[in-house]
Amino acid sequence: MPHPALKPGATAVVTGGAGGIGLASALRFARAGLNVCIVDVNVEMLAQANATLTAANGGGEILAVQTDVSAPEDLARLRAQIMQQFGGVDVLMNNAGIQPGSSLLDAGAWERILAVNLWGVIRGTQIFAPEMIKRGRPGLIINTGSKQGITTPPGDPAYNVAKAGVKAFTEALQHELRNTPGCAITAHLLIPGFVFTGLTAKGRTAKPAGAWTPEQTADFMIARLNRGDFYILCPDNDVSRELDQRRIMWAAGDIVENRPPLSRWHPDYAAAFEDFVKAAPR
Repeated sequence: MPHPALKPGATAVVTGGAGGIGLASALRFARAGLNVCIVDVNVEMLAQANATLTAANGGGEILAVQTDVSAPEDLARLRAQIMQQFGGVDVLMNNAGIQPGSSLLDAGAWERILAVNLWGVIRGTQIFAPEMIKRGRPGLIINTGSKQGITTPPGDPAYNVAKAGVKAFTEALQHELRNTPGCAITAHLLIPGFVFTGLTAKGRTAKPAGAWTPEQTADFMIARLNRGDFYILCPDNDVSRELDQRRIMWAAGDIVENRPPLSRWHPDYAAAFEDFVKAAPR
């Protein structure tokens, strides 16, 4: 059964909606007859995405608003504009994200990464959720996390910290929503696999064989929302759900077994990790 918020006449807001997973999701919402507002900082991409959504929509209205999700004043203006045009929000997808790379001891991009990837999710929720709850209608808040926020691999610590924060925030949000009397809003954590987008292309023009498309990810997300899943853990063409599960269990085991942090990448534990993966139930 479709989620009750995903119906004609409802309104969806998608940040980072001008490309990648955000645009693919906005297209799914538009084709289902929802009003859709896409949000992005890139004006040219917004215009192109607006044209794509307008051509594909199933009867709802389309709005494109340039917004920096790290700026509270931008989000406040966005809320006012959406309230005026649509009267409220039923689906909020906090999806905007950046990944310029980071190193541990160099401040560099840390503030910007945390401002967009973590504070953009927190502030987006704080701006829109109270009114969504007050309406008393079924609704969705979907926050885009990352497997890097769960297994925290070496190489991009600022991104990992931000996405780990999104996971913790979204878990706390769902707990609060389900304990709020009269609340019909549910929160969900989208955890994509390897998806070929502008964020992950890194100069490549052809999709790697191991990657999913944004469209595959959006379809998987909708199917799991309809099932009521909180953790929407997406596989890809290289990594199965079973392998993801073993990696996540091993990461948690570092604490339980008192292993060194990130032992999956520690030479003394490489063989043990490989044996652990091979021992997965079939």
